[in-house]
Amino acid sequence: AVSSGSTAVSTMLAACGVGYGDEVIVPPFTYIATVEAVLLAGALPVFAEIDDTLCMSAEAIRKVISPKTKAVLLVHMCGAAADLAGILAVCEEHDVQLIEDSAQALGATYKGKPLGRWGRMGSYSYDFFKITTAGEGGVVITDDRQLWDTAQQFADHGHDHIGDNRGMEQHPILGTNFRISELHAAVGVAQTRKLPHMLERQRAHKAVIQERLSQIEGLAFRRQCDDAGDSATFFHLLLPNEAAARAVVKGLGEQGIGVAYWYDNMFHYIKQWDHLKQLSAPYRMVAHELGLPQDLRTMTFPQSDAVMGRLISFNIRVTWTEAELDAILTKMEGVVRKVMEGVTV
Repeated sequence: AVSSGSTAVSTMLAACGVGYGDEVIVPPFTYIATVEAVLLAGALPVFAEIDDTLCMSAEAIRKVISPKTKAVLLVHMCGAAADLAGILAVCEEHDVQLIEDSAQALGATYKGKPLGRWGRMGSYSYDFFKITTAGEGGVVITDDRQLWDTAQQFADHGHDHIGDNRGMEQHPILGTNFRISELHAAVGVAQTRKLPHMLERQRAHKAVIQERLSQIEGLAFRRQCDDAGDSATFFHLLLPNEAAARAVVKGLGEQGIGVAYWYDNMFHYIKQWDHLKQLSAPYRMVAHELGLPQDLRTMTFPQSDAVMGRLISFNIRVTWTEAELDAILTKMEGVVRKVMEGVTV
């Protein structure tokens, strides 16, 4: 366990040997911490477009792999799996390691196996917005003992944690302080015990939502690579176009229903990341010296924009009663149907 989901990603990159000048493939739709971790490691982010899974596609990754690619940092956005079969095949073909940022996907699976366990390492976030929370915290997992040793040493100033006298422990490597506090860890353990119940409730709610909204002609949904493995923390609507999506967001807001329109979000989509495009930092970084492999000031993401401009997401709450969910869906159906009636195909 570490202090946050962000430090968990930094710990994975360090343990996997990602450093100076290495290229790491990342998505344009993720929390900005994914990209920051790459830059702070001295590596260079390379962006691959997403598709209607809301994650990087295998073909997009294939297009940007280069001899300098050290890792694919795969983000399973909004609690469901990317196309792991296709992406693993590309990584194997090019001998590139897969690292999973599963911050939003604790409890989600692909073909029965937890997300985060398909690559060399995986991570989860325990911040206040995740399915289980420690207040703040993160977890790094791996099946590789050497990677685990390096990770736990790096996250604690290089301590090898051998013996019972901390002051006399050896330091095989340099590290930093990414330790989680005992208080946060205790809260995280208690909350994790509730995960099976949370998943059961969220998946039940999702089934009701899916059944109701599927009756609206022309409305599409996120493509699932493993629907049964979705943690169901979010439900996603794909409207026919950006204008329709914005109209639905406005209409739902007027009904008191808050949703995420990621296309305008300041933290999760590259369209708003001006500080990244300008490499605005308080100190000189490796990226300033070497330059980024892609010119983010002029680069466009047409495939990602085509998804993000149409995408609306809303949280599925564990605590909803049947009556509360029915009331929300009744309002939502009314708004979406009204907008869809005015859509010109």
